Amino acid sequence: MIKFLDLHKLNLRFEAEFQEKFKQFLDSGFYILGEQVTNFEKQFANYCGSKYCIGVGNGLDALVLIFKAYLELGWLKKNDEIIVPANTFIASILAIEEVGLKPILVEPDVETYNISATNIENYMTPRTRAILIVHLYGQLAHMKAINALAQQNDLIVIEDAAQAHGAVNNEGIKSGNLGHVAAFSFYPTKNLGALGDAGAVTTNNKHLSDTIKKLRNYGSSSKYTYDHIGRNSRLDEIQAVFLSVKLKALDSDNRKRQEIAKYYLSKIKNQKIELPFYDMSKSHVFYAFVVRVKRRQEFMDYLEENQIETLVHYPIPPHMQKALSHLNSLSLPATEAIHNDIVSLPMSPVLTFGEVEIITNVINRYS
Repeated sequence: MIKFLDLHKLNLRFEAEFQEKFKQFLDSGFYILGEQVTNFEKQFANYCGSKYCIGVGNGLDALVLIFKAYLELGWLKKNDEIIVPANTFIASILAIEEVGLKPILVEPDVETYNISATNIENYMTPRTRAILIVHLYGQLAHMKAINALAQQNDLIVIEDAAQAHGAVNNEGIKSGNLGHVAAFSFYPTKNLGALGDAGAVTTNNKHLSDTIKKLRNYGSSSKYTYDHIGRNSRLDEIQAVFLSVKLKALDSDNRKRQEIAKYYLSKIKNQKIELPFYDMSKSHVFYAFVVRVKRRQEFMDYLEENQIETLVHYPIPPHMQKALSHLNSLSLPATEAIHNDIVSLPMSPVLTFGEVEIITNVINRYS
């Protein structure tokens, strides 16, 4: 069986260094917000090109803490409207809802699956205060046009970069430094994945950084002194150790993903399979390689019969979820069509080209 993602094989490459660093961690006797978290925050800020990085518990908390900080600073207020892609993972919308803001779901561009400046403008109202950009499947949104629109309308631009670690635009700027602030998830399946839950926020704004640092730690500015109603969402010290080790391999891992994507794109020749858009730049790091197929379940069953695992990112769009029943009446045909057809093929830096060739040949025989 060719696994969709072999996490054991992925992390086995780092086992010796993990063990060495874990012993150092144990010997330190310091387990919460210690030197390892500080070191990783500096490393990841430097990697993204941002001034500040704040390690937090997970990607959802990264988003929630961003919105809470903007509310605490008075730059957002309750019931402000936040533009968000309709076809994102539900966490993007849950974060907006949790803090009392209003998500405005925008249809994506059907070629890139990301929202465009044109689509955003069509959904804006006088109550719009921020745009939450999701670099879906690892591909950067067209940030130049989006930032220009935001600047014209005095809007905050927030990146949900949970699937786009290391993606670079044509000016050499990485995800995490393309808006006012960015949220990252280091869930184990991500391009930069921890060995458990973990997340981070990157920004160049000191006021925002300082506020998020307090909010992640109960709202505390110093021990037993609390400036805000915060939460407990601190990047775990041991996950910071693992992330620091894996960060060194991120760029080479992304290059391998891009090479696999180029192979799929050049070798899959089946009119029943709609391949994803890719401009061959570093702007797409292929967290997922997503194709569209009209008879999705039949296609997935066929691949499983041929010992190939697949996944769907994601089968049910957020506005059709029971948890968001107040959005169930929305009509979002492009989003619904995408969620009905998409299938993610195996994609990881430990996938061999022999396996990629097998996958491609099996797909080309599908009829």
